[in-house]
Amino acid sequence: MADANVTVVGNITRDPELRFTNSGMQVTTFGLAVNNRRQNRQSGEWEEETSFLDVTSFGQMAENVAESVGKGTRVVVTGRLRVRTYDRRDGGQGTAVEVIADEIAPSLRWATAQVTKASRTGGFEGGGGGGGRPAGGSSGGSYTDDEEPF
Repeated sequence: MADANVTVVGNITRDPELRFTNSGMQVTTFGLAVNNRRQNRQSGEWEEETSFLDVTSFGQMAENVAESVGKGTRVVVTGRLRVRTYDRRDGGQGTAVEVIADEIAPSLRWATAQVTKASRTGGFEGGGGGGGRPAGGSSGGSYTDDEEPF
């Protein structure tokens, strides 16, 4: 099944956990609660559903996420939706919905944020699925930190 591109807004349910792969790639994971509230037209009462997702980010973004947000922070996540199965402790199979993040940002709907530009390190920016761009600029040109790379 092909991955679907999604944008979700929700609250972080557990502090981001920063780990490193054997090759040294940074990986951060955290839980996200996405609430959907709607009014039942027949009863007039409000109904709320909550979906729980896992969010994974790679590279420099993973470190930035681990340093910038924590449990309870409302964030906007854009990435690729991935559904996977796993073996549960009781012997059955479970299903987890995961977003492989291309972008993560604090939501400014009910909060303010102070953005500090991180210094660039080598490698690729962005998610681990080919969506990143080489650090230091787009192909065929160079730029300073004061310029956008496009």
